[in-house]
Amino acid sequence: MPQSEFAAVFNAGRDSFIRNTPLIWGPTGQALAYQLQLRPGETVLDFCCGAGSSAIPAAMAVGPTGRVHGIDLADDLLEEGRLVASQRALQNVDFVATDATLWEPPSSVPDAGYDALSSSYGVFFLPDMDRAVHRLLGLLRPGGRFGVSVWRSGSLSAFTGPYFEVLGRYSDEEPARRTVDAGAARDRATKLDTIEHLTEWLTRIGGSAVTVRELSAFVPATEQVCWDMVAGSALRGTLAKFDGETVARIRDDYLSLLVERDVHTIDLGTLIGTATIG
Repeated sequence: MPQSEFAAVFNAGRDSFIRNTPLIWGPTGQALAYQLQLRPGETVLDFCCGAGSSAIPAAMAVGPTGRVHGIDLADDLLEEGRLVASQRALQNVDFVATDATLWEPPSSVPDAGYDALSSSYGVFFLPDMDRAVHRLLGLLRPGGRFGVSVWRSGSLSAFTGPYFEVLGRYSDEEPARRTVDAGAARDRATKLDTIEHLTEWLTRIGGSAVTVRELSAFVPATEQVCWDMVAGSALRGTLAKFDGETVARIRDDYLSLLVERDVHTIDLGTLIGTATIG
């Protein structure tokens, strides 16, 4: 799928994405920044940064003498990051609409490279993930750190299973084709979804002193939260071909099925992995 279409899905879901930030994206972004042990004066590249859930905590950690570059394809989400940074009087973070696979550091980054590289729930959206990550790691200084947050195996299943079941009533397409690059992204995510998988991957791409921690989190499966999880994520792409009336029926059927199945909480189990590179 063209990158412009990919960005359009997330731009269209801005409001839903933002509503879930305090419950979902924000806490994990903060945890990732903590685990990277960011220090004052460091420079950080946060890719696939969305609305800045990990870029904002990184900017707070590195302080006024540091710098954070948050990059993403979805400029509407980036605009939210700019707004939050302005509200918090943060002048050390830049949000740039660009393809992470093409990013070149500006002259303000030291010649040796970034001190840290991070991505919260974004690495598995990179096409040819390993190749793209290897290139990005080349932007780190020797001994720099790399950190990611990814979904733990089994998380979200009580939420996504019923959704795809309902979607199947309205579409003959296979599940892997129902969302933006869903099949490929899901395959990449499964390479990282256990402590063992993520540890092996971080080691294989050149990491040492690898640390992987599991972050347990559950949120109430309210109608608002559940539908925002659909409308504010890549799952929104599954709805693109339907008219508004059909989308409303899908929403109602999906939320009714969650009630029928007694789904009261969403498991947001997450793995946060960090490693030293070079």
